[in-house]
Amino acid sequence: MGLLRMAARTAVVAGTATAVSGRVARRQAARYDEPAEQQYAEPAPAAPAAPEQDEQTAKLQELAQLNKQGVLTDEEFAAAKAKVLGI
Repeated sequence: MGLLRMAARTAVVAGTATAVSGRVARRQAARYDEPAEQQYAEPAPAAPAAPEQDEQTAKLQELAQLNKQGVLTDEEFAAAKAKVLGI
């Protein structure tokens, strides 16, 4: 009976070791795959910043044109420019 008990214990230990090593291997593979996916992932587009800047530029050009035409005084132009730029 001692030999059967030892064989059963060895089987349990071996099975547990296999399960644990498999889990560790999967966790390590997932850990190493994650940075590779991030490295090759396409960067997020920076497009949202460009339209806002284009809108500001267009508004400033419009204000400058109005100032050049004499519709806005220099003080009004400076105030409107500061408002557009958020100053």
